[in-house]
Amino acid sequence: MKRFALLILFLLTPLSIIAQGKGALISFETDTIDYGEILKGSDGVRTFIFENIGDAPIEIQGVKSSCGCTIPKKPKGPIAPGEKGEIQVKYDTNRLGVFRKTITINTNVADAAIIALKIKGNVLAN
Repeated sequence: MKRFALLILFLLTPLSIIAQGKGALISFETDTIDYGEILKGSDGVRTFIFENIGDAPIEIQGVKSSCGCTIPKKPKGPIAPGEKGEIQVKYDTNRLGVFRKTITINTNVADAAIIALKIKGNVLAN
């Protein structure tokens, strides 16, 4: 009787794991945006595009940058499974020279609760 109960438990365990699904999973097209060489005062807005490849909504709980010269913007609501979302970043192109900045994203994704994205480039005088 014990063997039969263990066999049933063993057979049902994989089904319960499969039934739980994979949750929210996030995939970015790129984790670094290279502005290249740009002129002072040019458009500093760039966009990181991501997709929810899981089976639960992704919630972007917060975004922040490594300095005040970079302003990130997160999606307003959750991103459903199979949908795409955007993290918009605006760099202050009135600052001359080479830059490397990090944008930190807090999510509800189990394996990627905190994600670091990067921007880099060189602002040239006109």
